[in-house]
Amino acid sequence: MNKCEDILDDDFVIEMTDDKGNVFYYVEEMIIPVDGQNFALLVGINDEHGECCDCGCGCDCEDDDVVIAKIVVNADGEEEYIEPTDEEFEKVRAAYERLLDEEA
Repeated sequence: MNKCEDILDDDFVIEMTDDKGNVFYYVEEMIIPVDGQNFALLVGINDEHGECCDCGCGCDCEDDDVVIAKIVVNADGEEEYIEPTDEEFEKVRAAYERLLDEEA
């Protein structure tokens, strides 16, 4: 099993599909609570072709694929990641920047 398969077996890897049917993989880097809701900072683990990348294979990986997603519980009781509203996004961005300032 290669490193990429190890990553994909991890429970924290999120698979997302865009409107064209392309599948992308993200690692949940952190949870940011804002206004009683949880938001996930997701970092892409995809190469330039959208394939899972282990970042050690020599390919040209996309390092800047970062997504903020709102975590909601669906009708089946499972967590789902959805796009936040513009207002939610701005609040999460500000909360994240405060966290960075506290660490510095």
